[in-house]
Amino acid sequence: MVEEIGHYQREKQSGSGLNASETLLVNERGKALYVKYAYLAVKKWLSRVTTIDKKSPHVLRHSFATHLMNHGADLNAVKELLGHSSLAATQLYTHNSIEKLREVHKKNHPRG
Repeated sequence: MVEEIGHYQREKQSGSGLNASETLLVNERGKALYVKYAYLAVKKWLSRVTTIDKKSPHVLRHSFATHLMNHGADLNAVKELLGHSSLAATQLYTHNSIEKLREVHKKNHPRG
């Protein structure tokens, strides 16, 4: 992954004249990526793969964390990946995991 980022930075710098160390992500014109651009890009791509009403980077982030928790990821690992300063913020995702566990149990247990 580090090699790919380095390659991206070299390509970006040669094509746009930007200093690769100053700006990591750029738009198609070589300008620094701004928040609204990223929001609209995520919303556009989510529209192609889901029918949920809310489409945003936050929804994508929440789905990522929920998926990790539902597949057995360590709470501290998820905390670090999300950049949370405390476990309290990350514990929101354990509720989703518990609900998922209940659904699986009810569906598969003989006395569920």
